[in-house]
Amino acid sequence: MSTPFYVSPQQAMADRAEYARKGIARGRSVVVLQYADGIVFVAENPSRALHKVSEIYDRIAFAAVGKYNEFENLRIGGVRYADLRGYTYARTDVTARGLANVYAQTLGTIFSSAAEKPYEVELIVAEVGEGPEDDQIYRLPHDGSIVDEHGSVAVGGNSDQISSYLDQRHRDGMTLGEALKLAVESLSRDNNGTERTLTADQLEVAVLDRTRPQQRKFKRILGRRLSRLLEEGGASATGAGEGAGEGEEESSGPADTSGK
Repeated sequence: MSTPFYVSPQQAMADRAEYARKGIARGRSVVVLQYADGIVFVAENPSRALHKVSEIYDRIAFAAVGKYNEFENLRIGGVRYADLRGYTYARTDVTARGLANVYAQTLGTIFSSAAEKPYEVELIVAEVGEGPEDDQIYRLPHDGSIVDEHGSVAVGGNSDQISSYLDQRHRDGMTLGEALKLAVESLSRDNNGTERTLTADQLEVAVLDRTRPQQRKFKRILGRRLSRLLEEGGASATGAGEGAGEGEEESSGPADTSGK
């Protein structure tokens, strides 16, 4: 009788983590920045139908990179959790911290299960508060751990280099134009140090704007308004569709393409 092939638990977990990281590294990056009036999400995403950034609830938004079908399932689950909790208790009981805990449990269970492969996704859950000091940003890697972020955060294939660039240049109290310029500059830098030109058609931009009078703070920035903000910020991105509106609300949209 042959001896069964043995892999230590430590090696098995290391192999699963490496598998997930390689899948995430193929995804185009997403950058999230705090600015004076809220939180801005900027993603390199030429698709207008498959979103990397979506609204979850009144003050909460979700961003992701990796496999589209995997984090789309997570996004839908988050919307259902938020709707059920808000209906059962109160809308104020739906928080980014609670949603991040739910995602962490799901990702951690999948990662540690030998019955299925780990999810090739990395998530950001953010909630805008009454003031900048009340904003919450959580990053969730593939293994279900939770990282409490402040100021700026990046996920995706080039996230380490982008995060280092942002840490050196981000400051409190930035305007939306300044934050958008910094985000585009960080996304346009390649691993070898060269810079690409990102057009507005290649960007997906959304904000959680605390100054909006309505309960829902999420809105997309596109069309002429995005072009104006890029020009005001001095970012090297141009060419959005002229017929698009200045901003568009979504309660929950789809997300990223697989490994793109």
